[in-house]
Amino acid sequence: MSLLHIAQNFTVYGGLVLLVAGVVGNTISIYIFSSVGTYRTAPCGFYFMVESIFNILYILINLTSRIVSVGFGYDLTATSVVWCKTRNFFIATLGLVTFTCSCLATIDQFFATSRSVSLRQCSNLKWAHRIVLIAIIVWCLHGIPILMYYDIIPTLKSCGSTSKALTTYIPIFVCVLLCGIPISFMIIFGFLTYRNIQHIRALAEQRADRQFTKMCLIKVVLIIITNTPFGSFTAYGIITSGMTKDLNRQMQEYLAVSILSVLNYTYYVGSFYMFLISSKRFRQTVKSRIFCWHRLNQIDPSATFT
Repeated sequence: MSLLHIAQNFTVYGGLVLLVAGVVGNTISIYIFSSVGTYRTAPCGFYFMVESIFNILYILINLTSRIVSVGFGYDLTATSVVWCKTRNFFIATLGLVTFTCSCLATIDQFFATSRSVSLRQCSNLKWAHRIVLIAIIVWCLHGIPILMYYDIIPTLKSCGSTSKALTTYIPIFVCVLLCGIPISFMIIFGFLTYRNIQHIRALAEQRADRQFTKMCLIKVVLIIITNTPFGSFTAYGIITSGMTKDLNRQMQEYLAVSILSVLNYTYYVGSFYMFLISSKRFRQTVKSRIFCWHRLNQIDPSATFT
């Protein structure tokens, strides 16, 4: 089997598994974070809910079209100008909103676990609503050049940028905004949060929820695993863009980018499953709310007390 067929099969079958897992997992996350009081009233829970919404949109719009294009040879972006523009707009915008929410959730936990009263007050649900709204507006405005300059290129018969400046910017955008900055922010504030926990014996007294802290810290691990390789390969592509490459090397790079792209999609799929691993209360809530599973004499973890 050629490298091309291996790459195509990996994209199609790996993508289908991620598509199903992502839709199911993110749908459950949206339900849990929007319906359970302990999650709905917490800023971190709100960030996770918004992130899950944009994860589903990203998977349905981008991963589905990629599977159809690679697996069935039908690329709608090469025949429809509208889809050429909107798909690339969604690739940029939805991903940025997702990573912004991940960063904000990690920063929120740094505030929530701080010994400083003023910093703990920054963990505020009203602020979370406003910040997310502003972020969505900013990233939508950021994507306007894609709507303006992406088109079907007649000579290549494919969708691409008609602006040299935008063509140059896209790989940098991937390396910096989709990989470098989110990874850096989450590592830094994840470390600061972990240090706060080490300095606080009674975390409950600081109005912090330990399960949210665990969920944020495991997402730091997830983004490192899924995004670092893709960002590194994109940087490699920028560095070697001026080199002449033979067909064998091009096929090797195509296989690599196919594998790393599927791995990158894992971030949009994996949050729910990482939450299940890291939080016992979240697992219990999912069992009781989704699978109607209750243990005798067990307190419902989704219950709230005043």
